[in-house]
Amino acid sequence: MKIARQFPVLVLLVLIGVFATACSTESTEAEGKAPSASDLISGSPQQVPVPDMVTMVDIGAHECIPCKMMTPIIEELSVEYEGRAAIAFIDVWKHKEQAAKFGISSIPTQIFYDAKGQEQFRHVGFLSKEAIVSTLAKLGVE
Repeated sequence: MKIARQFPVLVLLVLIGVFATACSTESTEAEGKAPSASDLISGSPQQVPVPDMVTMVDIGAHECIPCKMMTPIIEELSVEYEGRAAIAFIDVWKHKEQAAKFGISSIPTQIFYDAKGQEQFRHVGFLSKEAIVSTLAKLGVE
């Protein structure tokens, strides 16, 4: 029942994000340097997908319970795959405009991109480390 009470808040946040994106003139483009693992898991917007690299972005919030369950997995994978794949996290409660940018209706959502920047797979909800590793392997990451 608690989730049902939070649903209108999530809808409102998405609408605010759409409005903020339409009104925003700020750029979230990276400055041309390759992001480090710590840059990608900071929760701040960054260039996603990372150019020329298979990218997995976990879009959620630091205060969301299933998102909190994903945090240690994302942190581990960002270190394990550094230099081979980009593992990123964006906190959409702090950066509401990102929900609209990625078409997010529920969190956590994981989006996988190939090295050409094309979305290949999207999952909503908790995703295990094994499932993430399997999806990265299907995208050619060893």
